Amino acid sequence: MSNLTTNTLYPVFFKLSKLKMLIVGAGQVAQEKLHFILKSSPDAQVTVIAPEIAPEIIDLFNSSSFHINIINKEFYEEVLDSFDLVVAATNIKSLNQQVYAAAKLKKVLINVADTPELCDFYMGSIVTKGDLKIAISTNGKSPTFAKRFRQLLEQILPDNIEELLPNLQQLRNKLQLSFSEKVSYLNEVTKSLIEQNK
Repeated sequence: MSNLTTNTLYPVFFKLSKLKMLIVGAGQVAQEKLHFILKSSPDAQVTVIAPEIAPEIIDLFNSSSFHINIINKEFYEEVLDSFDLVVAATNIKSLNQQVYAAAKLKKVLINVADTPELCDFYMGSIVTKGDLKIAISTNGKSPTFAKRFRQLLEQILPDNIEELLPNLQQLRNKLQLSFSEKVSYLNEVTKSLIEQNK
């Protein structure tokens, strides 16, 4: 019997345009989290709360490309009443723990940066090719490995894969078959994709 543990996380993809996310902190860690959120979900609704805001975050706020709000004050628990998700991204451990405790009390999902035991969800590495999106998790063990694996997938996945997905959707919509027959047919059609990359 293997002694290896299994990653029991269940991956989901949030529609951040329909949820409200709060980032507590506005320094380097918060900037990094915000950068990757907006890279993957440029339509995300994100609010940053901190007494001092880094110029890079202010620049994003001033950009018309993103939906960012700024609350220029210290974190207070009641602010969580308006949010669905929170990321505690300060370099003050006691503040991150305060945010965690408040989030749990108010039943808001939370990610505390670099503290896996205080996370309801992880923000994994993400590969995006058109409509294809792949999230990579190491169960909080090694973000560096997740980053390197993301880079590998970005290299080996063909750029024209984004043309394939709409074509397969059109084909699926045209098929006059039962659900199980469609699955079998599309499995057969796409099998050559795997065989070409062997």
